[in-house]
Amino acid sequence: MFDTDPPARAVFMTDDAGSIITWNRGCEALFGIPAGSVLGRPVTSLFVASARDAWTAGWAALAQHPEGAQLNADLRCSDSRIFAATLALAPQFDAAGKPLGCAIAVTTEFERGAPESEHVARTPLSAVVDLFPGTFYALNREGRFVLWNRNVERLSGLAPEELAAARAPDLLDLHQRPLLARAIRRVFDEGAEMKLEVDYVAKNGKEIPVLLCGTRVRCNGGEYVFGVGIDIAERRQREEQLRLRERALHAASNGIVIARADGRDNPIEYVNPAFERISGYSAAEVIGRDSRFMAAPGMDTGERVVLREAIAARRAVNVVLRNLRKDGELFWNDLNITPVHDEHGTVTHFIGVINDVTAAIQRTAHLEHEVNHDALTGLANRNLLWDRLEQALHMAQRQKSLVATVLIDLNNFKTINDTLGHEAGDVVLKVVARRLQASVRDSDTVARMSGDEFVLVLANQPSLRFTLRMVERLRQSFAIPVSFNGREIPVGASVGVALYPNDGTTATELVRAADVAMYHGKGSGHNDVHFFSADMRSSNDAKRKIEEGLYHALENDELFLLYQPRVSLRNGKVMGFEALLRWRHPDHGVLPPSRFLTEAEENGVIVPIGQRVLEQACAFAAQLRQLELAGVPVTVNVSYREYSQGNFVQNLSALLARYALPAGSLELDLPIDGLLRNPGLGRDLSRQLRTLGVCLSVDGFGTGLCDLAYLQQLEAGQLKLSRTTVHGIADGTSALVKSLIDIGHNLNMEVVGEAVETVPQVEFLKSHGCDQLQGLWFCEPLAAEAAQQMLRSHQPA
Repeated sequence: MFDTDPPARAVFMTDDAGSIITWNRGCEALFGIPAGSVLGRPVTSLFVASARDAWTAGWAALAQHPEGAQLNADLRCSDSRIFAATLALAPQFDAAGKPLGCAIAVTTEFERGAPESEHVARTPLSAVVDLFPGTFYALNREGRFVLWNRNVERLSGLAPEELAAARAPDLLDLHQRPLLARAIRRVFDEGAEMKLEVDYVAKNGKEIPVLLCGTRVRCNGGEYVFGVGIDIAERRQREEQLRLRERALHAASNGIVIARADGRDNPIEYVNPAFERISGYSAAEVIGRDSRFMAAPGMDTGERVVLREAIAARRAVNVVLRNLRKDGELFWNDLNITPVHDEHGTVTHFIGVINDVTAAIQRTAHLEHEVNHDALTGLANRNLLWDRLEQALHMAQRQKSLVATVLIDLNNFKTINDTLGHEAGDVVLKVVARRLQASVRDSDTVARMSGDEFVLVLANQPSLRFTLRMVERLRQSFAIPVSFNGREIPVGASVGVALYPNDGTTATELVRAADVAMYHGKGSGHNDVHFFSADMRSSNDAKRKIEEGLYHALENDELFLLYQPRVSLRNGKVMGFEALLRWRHPDHGVLPPSRFLTEAEENGVIVPIGQRVLEQACAFAAQLRQLELAGVPVTVNVSYREYSQGNFVQNLSALLARYALPAGSLELDLPIDGLLRNPGLGRDLSRQLRTLGVCLSVDGFGTGLCDLAYLQQLEAGQLKLSRTTVHGIADGTSALVKSLIDIGHNLNMEVVGEAVETVPQVEFLKSHGCDQLQGLWFCEPLAAEAAQQMLRSHQPA
């Protein structure tokens, strides 16, 4: 009860009929009426006549607000003085919920000497909620409305009695109801603040987007969520307009840049995807940077002055100038810049529209450049090279000076394309082109001859020493790897140099001499520079004759195969034949592979030769099957240059199908040094061969370094001991040979001894578990007919 309140506070109670049943000392002091004179009187006797209707309305409101209510009224004292007061009404109930009456606390003007904030704080909530611009609500733990303003009724289209029976989530779309229910639980259970964007669904089906905010409030011993809802339909509409504009910026085919008008740098604040595509820079790489960062140094000075003056004057401008993409490529940029003003007329930003007009300018103003320059690198092409070289020679004749012709061929460029893709190869070519141009003078010419081959014309060389310094700069430029997608690609080159007039007097002679010098050092992998000499000419002529002779041999069917049997050391059975290539030379008789395969590998003729060998080997295997001698595979040696061709396995599969051969009819011998040269390619090849069913044999085991873990990954069927290893058995290396045999067996591979020629070699290999051998000790290489006859007669029962 309220009897314990301080005496200064006027508090009394009424029964359910509105008669006063308690009266404390505060009431006596306030009204000047003792308890005995007031108990049993109707409470309306305290009100002036005009305020009694307010009491009646407040009393009736308690039925809707069991938590209590407030009303303002004018009251009368015993001495007939009238004062304004605020009455806080707290209804009382018994244990069964039956109304017992009402407790009333009186706040009067006499107490309003307190701060203004306290007066405002005493304003009844119910008196102001309808003045809120948005919805106001109070929810209990079940999410039911216990208090709301008229805006809730207006937006929902529900009557007061419908809202009183509803839960707040019921006002939302079905899929959003769980969101609000969880948010209400978090407010009660965790004291969290609710902030949620949802859609009210009115009774007529209309959806109204609102932002709901709420927090937990303790009220008369209970806890409620008090909150407001703000109609955000206009904000949503503005956001959609902004998103539409942003999508338009993103979809624009022209690059768009927004820069802040701030000092001299005008830092970039936004770029669209078209800018990223045109420039090669991502948005993250350019935001905050000086908007001039792509300017091509030393170019279009006049246009840049015009641009700078317009920016300083805060006016629009249009210029066409050259910029640099991220990869260093030059492009023509038709640039429109427009200043953006704020509401005060101050320029705050600049909008730049970038249109890449490189193609149009090239089609119109640079037709000559297209005809005479390489499209990828921008270097002079073959046509312009010969013209520039002829001009340099004419000038050298008049001035008695030197002209250096430098031919550069990149090392392992095909491997870069095969392993990293042609995009990486293009990047390497462009970077190399830029480095070469940076290493020479403006009066010199850098040309891309073809593929990965470059030619430089160093005109008007005053001395050989001067030429040597320039060539050294060129060589050093290849020591720096090229960066591509986070990888460092090493770039090496073979460089050949020829000098006018010492090495030739015409453009054709000089380029040919530089080519000879370059090939002299090809494959060294050390970025060495070779100057032409007469000895090189004779060596190159010999190589060229071999190359021409090999093409002639292919055309005239001068290449043929012999077959050397491979036998088991356990039972003497022929386990297979190795196909050995021979050249029936029209002038020099039958030549072994050692006389021509090195040059064939170097100049690429090995690829068509290898295809011819595979065809003949498959034809021989098909003959064995026809003679019912199947089960004896034919082994073919395949070089790195052959199997690095992208269509190697595809062609092999086609050959097996053409000759109706099972995959086990063929085995491939791959030298171990070639496999280690490109381990990734070797793993891919071994996987494809396993899928095809062709057995892989590793040749040359025991010579040089070897990664045993890598060999295990290849899952080869055989290891072949090299000729050097087998012939070293009698020279004190027998322990090494035994270890190599054990390694092969530990890797689950058959071990074959090659080039076996003596009885001690046979006995050693047999006693230490070598599985098979081949060599002159057993049989010389045989023609196809002799091999078939030997197979019929020599196979043990």
